[in-house]
Amino acid sequence: MTATPRTILISGASSGLGAAIARAYSAPGVILFLGGRNRDRLERVAATCRASGAEVHPKIIDVTDIEAMRHWVVASDAKRPLDLVIANAGISGGTSGLDGAEPEDQVRRLFDVNVGGVMNTVLPIIPILSARRAGQIAMVASLAGYRGIPGAPAYCASKAAVKVFGEGLTGTLHGLGVGVSVICPGYVRTPMTDANGFPMPFLMDADTAAQIIKRGLAKRKARIAFPWPMATAVWLLQALSPGLIEPILRRLPKK
Repeated sequence: MTATPRTILISGASSGLGAAIARAYSAPGVILFLGGRNRDRLERVAATCRASGAEVHPKIIDVTDIEAMRHWVVASDAKRPLDLVIANAGISGGTSGLDGAEPEDQVRRLFDVNVGGVMNTVLPIIPILSARRAGQIAMVASLAGYRGIPGAPAYCASKAAVKVFGEGLTGTLHGLGVGVSVICPGYVRTPMTDANGFPMPFLMDADTAAQIIKRGLAKRKARIAFPWPMATAVWLLQALSPGLIEPILRRLPKK
């Protein structure tokens, strides 16, 4: 178990899992740099975290803006050296209600936010933490990134990219003293999953998920995948032959 991080930057902190993670870390002596797109929601999260004793610096920002993100991350670290950076911002999408494949603009938007947004959060901090030979980076992927599902091909692919990128960075940065964790949640009750019109096995609330993530990060786990029954199921699923599993996957409800 490592020391609790005192200075933390979180993207996508205005709602859902990002807001829950911010609340989980809120305490006297903790400094939070919180990014999000919705001013009202972000301010409410900031107010809740301040009520718990944290010092909070909210920032209205779009994770797809490369230069704005670079400036925010670097400026935040210059203000207070960052111990932990959590690239959490993401959006969802699928083929439900569509006649055929996902439209091109939806596919590109999913990759811009879910992959580009993670890169824009992580890449500016890597040389800074590496030079200090300290710190930790966490990237929120998903259990959906273990295997492409016909109802959400772009979403699954975007989360798979984050998962594999993070796994590669884990070994790359280990020798430099920088910890890297890939977070792969199952279904978490958030505004994103509220749009799903199908049963979600092992659905958990965001605050419970945030505590699991916090414990995993404290142990510097390379992968934080939960809940374990679903993590085990998707691990087995991706190992099966496509010819065997595709007919079953095509019958699943669309995202």
